Amino acid sequence: MEKQISAAVASDVFHATPYLIRLPAKRLWVDYDEEVDVLYISFEHPQRATDSEMTEDGILFRYRGDKLVGLTILDASTR
Repeated sequence: MEKQISAAVASDVFHATPYLIRLPAKRLWVDYDEEVDVLYISFEHPQRATDSEMTEDGILFRYRGDKLVGLTILDASTR
């Protein structure tokens, strides 16, 4: 069973690869808060965002100046 789960995760990562390599940073940190269903993606650690912009579909873009330093995705499990 563990190998099946590992294979499924590997497959998901494989399919995400084209998107991951187009991100604005070569390193990223990902945290998921299951209790509130929010996915946090940081392109710098720590983020130290100074501004944020919320889209209509529940994605928060986090900026430091003009630089995108992170994303916060609400209702992450439903996407």
